[in-house]
Amino acid sequence: MLGPEEFVATAEETGLIMPLGRWVLEQACGEAAEWSRRFGPAAPQLNVNLAVRQTRSAGLVPDVARILRSTGLDPHLLQLEITESAVVSRDDDSLQVLHSLVDMGMSLAVDDFGTGWSNLAYLRDLPVSGLKIAGSFVSDLHDPARDASLGWRIVGAVVSLAHTLGLTVTAEEVESAGDAERLRQMGCDWAQGWYFGRPVRPGRSPGG
Repeated sequence: MLGPEEFVATAEETGLIMPLGRWVLEQACGEAAEWSRRFGPAAPQLNVNLAVRQTRSAGLVPDVARILRSTGLDPHLLQLEITESAVVSRDDDSLQVLHSLVDMGMSLAVDDFGTGWSNLAYLRDLPVSGLKIAGSFVSDLHDPARDASLGWRIVGAVVSLAHTLGLTVTAEEVESAGDAERLRQMGCDWAQGWYFGRPVRPGRSPGG
């Protein structure tokens, strides 16, 4: 079994990320639509990552529209995650693609925030509603070779920046109750990581 870090870069380079990303989105939206039918208003929002090449494809918007129609998923239950490098300038064609997706009713979040070019000025132009703090910031807090107090201050600064811009904040790679509580006190709106549950197949609870 291969993890994403072992094949995504190759898929990007070869162009296979396009059919792969389309398949992932179809499978995920189909499952989310089933959750919506089963749980109604209690159904969770689904987050799906987009590769950089996908965001720069003119075919992404019609692909997403088709998938939403075929699965019956309410677009408000879908949030797409992009990386900081998805848009390189305000004239980038991908910016129009992202605005079109938001106009369809779904939301966008910046994934792994803090690991890319981090040109904060472009946050004014991106139609995003949330930031996800890169997991490395949280995991590095427990690296004895790094200054943990500085690390927490960086996380606090990102949380403050996001809230100033009216964005929600999600912390990644949270693996302990202590980290979860401190992040909550710092104002993080959401968190994900093995502390809350390991990845499982659809239909199984994290403790199943």
